[in-house]
Amino acid sequence: FVRAADGTIYLSEYGEYERIYKYTADGQYIDRMGQHGDQPMEFSRPQSMAVDEQGLLWVADSCNHRIQVIDWTGDKPRLVNVLGEQGQRIGQLQFPYGMTLLSENRLLVSEYGNHRVQCWTRQGKAISSWGSVGKELGQLNQPWAVALDSKERVYVVDSGNNRIQRFLL
Repeated sequence: FVRAADGTIYLSEYGEYERIYKYTADGQYIDRMGQHGDQPMEFSRPQSMAVDEQGLLWVADSCNHRIQVIDWTGDKPRLVNVLGEQGQRIGQLQFPYGMTLLSENRLLVSEYGNHRVQCWTRQGKAISSWGSVGKELGQLNQPWAVALDSKERVYVVDSGNNRIQRFLL
């Protein structure tokens, strides 16, 4: 789940149902959206979510190999942008399991399938990536999640290597 600045709670579910629920700050159900599929605002394993300063909901739609950006600040959700497509090149994604929003209009995405982390602009332009499959420092094996601390140091859950690695931007 993720909490917006106004307290709104978003909770994703995958498996039998592929959808996102919206709750008030005190946990009262408001609405839900989505179903299994690959069309806009449909999902296949909505793994990670974030909410930006404008209240936009960012969803790592993992098995669709994309990030969906949704405006759900009103009554009905509306698709704003889709980042990525399946592949191995910069700007393409392979099972984006984790993501986090950075200051300076950037987004970090950990890719389970490509064994790397990509940095994007929030408008959808891939800027850079790091990591390659392996066990050495700086290499990754099936990175599951990515997070930041207060100094914007990047932590990557390197699941295939049973460790967490820290990177400086």
